[in-house]
Amino acid sequence: MKLPDLSDDFTDRVAVVTGGGSGIGRAIARRYAAAGGTVYVLGRREEPLAETVGLITAAGGRATLLTCDVRDAARVTEVIDGVAEAEGRVDALVNNAAGNFVVPGEELSPNGWKAVIDIVLNGTFYATRAAAQHMLAAGQGSILSVIATYAWHGHPGTVHSAAAKGGVVAMTRTLAVEWAARGVRLNCIAPGPTETEGAGQALWGSDAARSRVQASVPAGRFADPAEIAESAAFLLSDRAAYVTGEVLVVDGAQWLGKSVYTDDRASS
Repeated sequence: MKLPDLSDDFTDRVAVVTGGGSGIGRAIARRYAAAGGTVYVLGRREEPLAETVGLITAAGGRATLLTCDVRDAARVTEVIDGVAEAEGRVDALVNNAAGNFVVPGEELSPNGWKAVIDIVLNGTFYATRAAAQHMLAAGQGSILSVIATYAWHGHPGTVHSAAAKGGVVAMTRTLAVEWAARGVRLNCIAPGPTETEGAGQALWGSDAARSRVQASVPAGRFADPAEIAESAAFLLSDRAAYVTGEVLVVDGAQWLGKSVYTDDRASS
């Protein structure tokens, strides 16, 4: 089997990236465009989306912004159908839109629970369903959802997000089986602590909290968004043509390092 030329993984291909205005979403959009793809970045606020588009076009890539709240199923379908009509195809979808805040479970309000579930789980399904209509008709496509490792190991203060992302994993694996014979692949990527403004404010808002988080990573550092984007690009590309229903963890061994017994030599 001849492997694809890595310099143009996504030439003549079209991707939709939700939550593409910053952080990991922006990094994935830039990586896709750098490899020749056309990118549509979706989000609620136009200004950060415009910044992403500006970075991509300044580097010679093709990108368009579309304002969209992933909680609005009708709007999500309208936007993705519009991309398919304009481009004649939708090759990839990245579900990166998310909402999160740290709160003890007993203090989480029903509205707070619903807000996160609506964005992370429902929004991911709405976008996946809308994109899949075009992918299944074409007999090909790749869908990648950004989750977190606490979807399976749990973490205090994240019951809403963990439940939502756990649901995304179940949805991904179910649809991977359902659609594999029809040419559509679905996978998840689970980044560890990453140098992004949004996650930093939500999950490690102080210097002390940041130090504790970094100390929990055996690799000893936070990830760069570009590193996460590189792994995402693999899963979206033909290099991963036989990979579906999987979760790729990119976290510097953070979740594996959550052991009771430690060896001091590991950090020396």
